[in-house]
Amino acid sequence: MSYGTAGALQSAIYGALVADAALDALVSGAIYDAVPSGTLPETYVSLGRETARDASDKSGTGAVHQVDVVVITSVPGFAGAKAVAAAVSDVLHDADLVLSRGRLVSLRFERAQARRIEQGTGREIVLRFRARVEDE
Repeated sequence: MSYGTAGALQSAIYGALVADAALDALVSGAIYDAVPSGTLPETYVSLGRETARDASDKSGTGAVHQVDVVVITSVPGFAGAKAVAAAVSDVLHDADLVLSRGRLVSLRFERAQARRIEQGTGREIVLRFRARVEDE
């Protein structure tokens, strides 16, 4: 197994999200690798959990990463959060990202979970993507 491409994958995903004009229009640049302290905007996107497992074979080392991207909003109702989640999915599903180390074989939407947070006033949508990478 190689976890060597994990940082490159995270950087490429983050870069794709911040570079997308449609997503930026919805969250006004509020896309975080690490959520800052202090007052946060009403709606923002954050990189979430990641798990990785070995996917090496005879041709070389590699891994499958499950990467979460989280949409959080303090706005009641799911409509706005779902619009942002759809934009995130549009950016990442089947994206052809260039990694600084290794090669992205595929990046696909796997699932999403929407729920109420903050005593029911806020909303959170966790989108999970499956990335297959090779470490060259």
